[in-house]
Amino acid sequence: MHSSPPVTAMVATGIAFAAVLTGPASGAGDGSVPGTRGPADLVRTELQVESDPRVRIAVREVRDPGRLSPARPPVLLLHGARVPGVASFDLPTPGGSLAADLARSGHQVYVMDARGYGRSTRPPELSQPTAVNPPAVRSDAVVRDVAAAVDLIAARNPRNGGRVALLGWATGGHWLGQYAAAHPHRVSHLVLYNTLYGPIDGHPSMGRGSVYEHPERPGEFNAARFGAYRTSTAASLLPSWDDSIPSQDKSAWRDPRVVDAYVRAALDSDPTSGSRSPASFRAPSGAVEDSFYLATGRQLWDASLITAPTLILRSARDFWSRPQDPQVLTRHLTRAEEVRSVELDDATHYVHLDRAERGRSQFLTEVTRFLATA
Repeated sequence: MHSSPPVTAMVATGIAFAAVLTGPASGAGDGSVPGTRGPADLVRTELQVESDPRVRIAVREVRDPGRLSPARPPVLLLHGARVPGVASFDLPTPGGSLAADLARSGHQVYVMDARGYGRSTRPPELSQPTAVNPPAVRSDAVVRDVAAAVDLIAARNPRNGGRVALLGWATGGHWLGQYAAAHPHRVSHLVLYNTLYGPIDGHPSMGRGSVYEHPERPGEFNAARFGAYRTSTAASLLPSWDDSIPSQDKSAWRDPRVVDAYVRAALDSDPTSGSRSPASFRAPSGAVEDSFYLATGRQLWDASLITAPTLILRSARDFWSRPQDPQVLTRHLTRAEEVRSVELDDATHYVHLDRAERGRSQFLTEVTRFLATA
């Protein structure tokens, strides 16, 4: 466990909901920087905390000073295997920021980038040809990053007894579940959203017989094919979302402004994206290796070790998690103070970025109601 981690506050600005972060600021002695408030009354502060030596983890704090409630726990949001934190959870367009929604409901919200993603330290392997090294950033490394972020949040929110609410999307849920199993006393609430768990052997797209399996060694991840990292273009971000929407008119399901902001933020998250044609951003392959093993029957962490109240959310149209994942998780969460499992009707994997009437309202209602429980 980390204690008193080094913290740097990088930028603090209050911004209108559709504005962008601007302007550097220097930090005070405690690592905080006074921000200004914009029309949305939201204050965003950019922080960094050390995880492993020479590994800096970027964390964005989002708060609404006028609505901040001491009764609400601080919340850490963790992205999935490909798109980093801000692009996943804090887009500068209406309907594109789960962080802003939770801040307006009274929470101090934190959006982190695991190592290798966004503004966090990128391992040296990500600057070398991808085939030179094995998959970078497996779950054990991300759990250490989460531990550092939780310590940072707890230091900034001493009223909560060092406990933090955690919400993870897809692979982010797998990482946070593994953290919560190892550090149950640090978690006030746990939300696992479209998350693989296991031990369930079988997956429609990434299990046995897929491109993820070694062609000559059944049950083994094809590390040579994927290497240390993957690159994703703008065009590669949308097919899985498109295929989940049962309508020819995708704009009836999601706001095109949110889609544009999502794609732009994902590309902008990597300073090298413009050096490739077409532009693309890097993401470590370790999350894909972890997910392959979860998809082929391995259990990488034990939910029976978790004690926090746990909410399991699964979208009915999800392509990542399986219907059995919430079922097995519910059975294994034998020590959790409370377990609630909800299927989001007719919702996609990206429901927190879809239109309100396409599942986003139900998602927000479930999350905010759960986080409001003691």
